[in-house]
Amino acid sequence: MKYIESVRDTSKEFFLDDYDYHLPEELIAQSPPLRRGDSKLLVVSRQDSSVQHSAFAELLDHLSKKSLIVVNNSTVVPARIRARTETGSELEMLLLTPLDLLQQNLVKTASSCKVSATALLRPSKKFKEGKKINFGQLTVEVIEKQRFGHCQVILHWNGNSLESILNQAGEMPLPPYIRRKPDAGDSDRYQTIYADSAEKGSIAAPTAGLHFTREMRDKLLDAGHSWAEVTLYVGYGTFSPIREQDIRNHTMHSEYVKIDEHCVEMICKAKKDGNPVIAVGTTSMRTLEGIAAIKGRLEPFKGWLDTYIYPGFEFKIVEGLITNFHLPRSSLLVLVSAFAGRERMLAAYRKAVEARYKFFSYGDAMFIKP
Repeated sequence: MKYIESVRDTSKEFFLDDYDYHLPEELIAQSPPLRRGDSKLLVVSRQDSSVQHSAFAELLDHLSKKSLIVVNNSTVVPARIRARTETGSELEMLLLTPLDLLQQNLVKTASSCKVSATALLRPSKKFKEGKKINFGQLTVEVIEKQRFGHCQVILHWNGNSLESILNQAGEMPLPPYIRRKPDAGDSDRYQTIYADSAEKGSIAAPTAGLHFTREMRDKLLDAGHSWAEVTLYVGYGTFSPIREQDIRNHTMHSEYVKIDEHCVEMICKAKKDGNPVIAVGTTSMRTLEGIAAIKGRLEPFKGWLDTYIYPGFEFKIVEGLITNFHLPRSSLLVLVSAFAGRERMLAAYRKAVEARYKFFSYGDAMFIKP
């Protein structure tokens, strides 16, 4: 879904090349900090463009009184599974359909299970329509090949649940700019401390939340701030690249979201009382603003969203954003630029590079304050 509020067609705001920046490769974090929460924090004001270097442990010092912190409580699934052909070539499947939704559509017989799903299969040329490939306990039947390596598949297995198979044979789906194989530590560190075990479905972490410790959450609550949770199963839409030079022509992939009545009531009360709503991560932002955009107001919702936020979008709910540093030329950099201004964001990114901040999933954080 697209929102074009601006008529400045010749503005740099709509050209992909103008969302680029120089990033030395050594600033791309390959591992999390030794201790969760030991991250830098770049504080950027939406009001006056001021920039302050801080630490994530000092977040409380930068929050207005009685802020409402809204996080994405989805759990990352070990959704990447590998196999080898008879000749030794490596095959890879990344399961894109949220695990929770697969469980709802399961077809069971006395001895087997199957379910339709969407997956990313690599290398694409090894997967022919109609072919079945064994990934250990899981057999993948290719039904239809689609663009960019996406495939409609049927998963077949016996005995154990699909979740058990993934837990045994799958690996945490680290993004490609982390140039190493996942290790045991990623099972903990690529998961937020508030990930809800009932909300299994993300194929990437809502990474802004990785900085939070249980101690910090307790301090926030003790200081009078509030905490609310939404669910967005982070999918391919989060990291799918923009392939159009005019960013308005980009289309987001749909992602499944949930927000319950209690969360809506907390947000509405905060807005009524004049307390700022702070989204933790672009996924929380897209959930809140996406629902408000299609419904006209925030209300309980469960379903698919493909909201694409770019300059001209009218923000109705969120006043502050805690986020990581995003890839050049990405829809997430476009989103934060829509929220705080493209030039302000690119200037802040230049300062972060100069100060040797770490970037992307396991990197440092930014707080765009109201």
